[in-house]
Amino acid sequence: MNRRIILALAATLALAACSPSKQPERKELVFSILSAESQASAEADWAPFLADMSKALGRPVKAFYGSNYTALIEAMRFKQTDLGWFTNQSGLEAVRRGNGEVFARSVNPSGVDGYEAVVIVKKGSGLTLDKILACGKTINFGMGDAKSTSGTLAPMTFLFAPRKIDPSTCFKTVRSANHETNLFSVAGGMLDAATNNTASMDRLRLLNTDVAKTTLGNVEIVWRSPRIPEDPLVWRKDLDPALKKQLADFMFGYGVGDTPEAARQRAILEQIQTKPFVPADDSHLLPVREMEATGQLIEARNRKDAAAEAKAQAALAEIARERAALTRP
Repeated sequence: MNRRIILALAATLALAACSPSKQPERKELVFSILSAESQASAEADWAPFLADMSKALGRPVKAFYGSNYTALIEAMRFKQTDLGWFTNQSGLEAVRRGNGEVFARSVNPSGVDGYEAVVIVKKGSGLTLDKILACGKTINFGMGDAKSTSGTLAPMTFLFAPRKIDPSTCFKTVRSANHETNLFSVAGGMLDAATNNTASMDRLRLLNTDVAKTTLGNVEIVWRSPRIPEDPLVWRKDLDPALKKQLADFMFGYGVGDTPEAARQRAILEQIQTKPFVPADDSHLLPVREMEATGQLIEARNRKDAAAEAKAQAALAEIARERAALTRP
């Protein structure tokens, strides 16, 4: 082929590659599900809710199950998902890095707002919190996902950091997994202790199966955190305003009222462990930001890092200003 023709063809292909091409808009809405439990159990619980959402919106609603919290954050960042149920810590990262914003939150079915991070051990093992914190490098310990509020952030902030304990050097082994895996691993004796939370344990209790009863009967709680706010729902900021209104109308009307249909919807919400959703905004994340900054302050003081300590104190001061502004008339 003539060299001039080859060069012209190459230039044309290069220009085509560099030219912006409009991505076809997805017809379906993609809802991400937090990965605190296995995908199989989540699918069974969430399918009826997503089917009702699809009917209300008049478009398909597809579930996105990430293998970890980072996958959910990155999926929103790259517009592979439109909205989803996050933990507080992963929701904060979705807001920071995924162009997300909080628009709703779950409501604890028990009527007591919030839940607790816990450390569990096998029942009858004789393993106490003092023995766990002795750091004898004899314990196989299970942590949660790195972006899990109750599985990692809360125990690091309230349990380990104040005592200058690094789990990686304190225990014989440290394994990160979701709450369900850690719970079954402790109950089955594959882990000596692990983090978890009261919401996940309550969710398993709702199943009322022999496996659930046996598993919960084989573990006991040796530490509880202060209460953690309920989970946020986050959508992408750049969603069409008309779609946002449709979503809000569906979310905040679902399960509300005294009709048979509302009762049916509340039964579905119980399976995903919430009462009807209520509106929220990014201020919902103030407690987890405070938790995060407090942990950073403790770690900075432990390291005698003056710059990091000043940065954490500045973050706490900013959080205090934002909180005061919310209560200002």
